[in-house]
Amino acid sequence: MTQYLLSNITPAGRTLDPERLQHVIAEVTEVTRQMQSAGVWVFAMPLADPSTATVVTAGEQGIALADGPFAELKEYIGGITVIDVPDLDTATEWAGRVAQATGLAIEVRPAPSFGG
Repeated sequence: MTQYLLSNITPAGRTLDPERLQHVIAEVTEVTRQMQSAGVWVFAMPLADPSTATVVTAGEQGIALADGPFAELKEYIGGITVIDVPDLDTATEWAGRVAQATGLAIEVRPAPSFGG
């Protein structure tokens, strides 16, 4: 089995009216329940707006902190889900369900295997 990261690609400034938001939450909750029932769900979490980010860098002067996102963004990762499935085809099937539930594009990325 391989773990895959499903990243919700969220347009900057996206807002949903309360009724639509409740519908999306219900849909995502159902897809999460299905993943859990299938035994593929590992972890998921929403992420706050990029404006809440702190960027940490290391250099000759030591550690430096900066407020806000690393770059200007038209889109950002609004949430993540980690699944453990046999192959990319299965990962993209689950990503399709998440895309339908959220109305967002979902980036699918495998975790590399380091052996062992």
